[in-house]
Amino acid sequence: MNRKGAKIARKCLASWRFDFGFCEGKLEEIEFWKMNGSGNDFILIDNRSGRVKEEQMAALATRACRRRESVGADGLIFIVPSTRCDFGWRFFNADGSEAEMCGNGGRCVARFAFMNGIAGPKMTFETIAGAVSAEVQGRVVKVLMPKPHGLRLDVELPHSEGWMSVDFVNTGVPHTVVQVRDLQMHPVIEEGRAIRRHPLFAPAGTNADFISVRGKDLIEVRTYERGVEDETLACGTGAIASALAAAARGMVSSPVKVKTRGGDVLTIHFRVEENSFQEVWLEGSTSVVYRAKLNEEAL
Repeated sequence: MNRKGAKIARKCLASWRFDFGFCEGKLEEIEFWKMNGSGNDFILIDNRSGRVKEEQMAALATRACRRRESVGADGLIFIVPSTRCDFGWRFFNADGSEAEMCGNGGRCVARFAFMNGIAGPKMTFETIAGAVSAEVQGRVVKVLMPKPHGLRLDVELPHSEGWMSVDFVNTGVPHTVVQVRDLQMHPVIEEGRAIRRHPLFAPAGTNADFISVRGKDLIEVRTYERGVEDETLACGTGAIASALAAAARGMVSSPVKVKTRGGDVLTIHFRVEENSFQEVWLEGSTSVVYRAKLNEEAL
């Protein structure tokens, strides 16, 4: 977050004493769930009543997602009303920036909606990237992602030692996919940060995925996530981008298993039709970590 964004966030936080009903210094506690999808962790709040105002969402995400000081998470998801789907969402990264889409977050929100009676086991929810379909089968959730676009192979970036190829695809959010020789020893954070802010991807920036293809149906990936500004244990849209980039090079075919940094395996299903990818599904397990109430002191 830049200085202007931080200033706005502080201003929003200062306004909560009125908006959130502080009474003698006490906050009307906000109920939330903590969930994770393959190590990607999220705070989820049912905000269909509009209790958290739109102008407060980014600031709340910034404060609540702080690790060690508050709940801690890669992002915060607000469930909001929708006139065209079962529900809508607003997804905020840990730095307060709003993202168009998040694959693992989508799997978590679908299970949350089903468990709370907001939707049935098959549902659609509205995102900035478009309507997303999901299917819940116990802890396993599949989401039909927005159609990927902008695929480019052999992107011209200054190559570092150990790079084999560089590709780009937007899977709801932008991803640059770098195939490397030694994934475990690769400096993902340093190079990921440089790619994320490279002028070629300005002004939005990009996520950076470093991959190793292990077979016709298996990829290993490590991802530096825009908005989190660090390597994460998993990234759903990054797993998809990695599988599609490798498929475009003829190295893998659907379904593709993607082993994440956290050790979990995500499965990517897709069809290839007229040199484009269709019906891209992200499948994997989810976990409910705990349910609680957000206290004033956490903010």
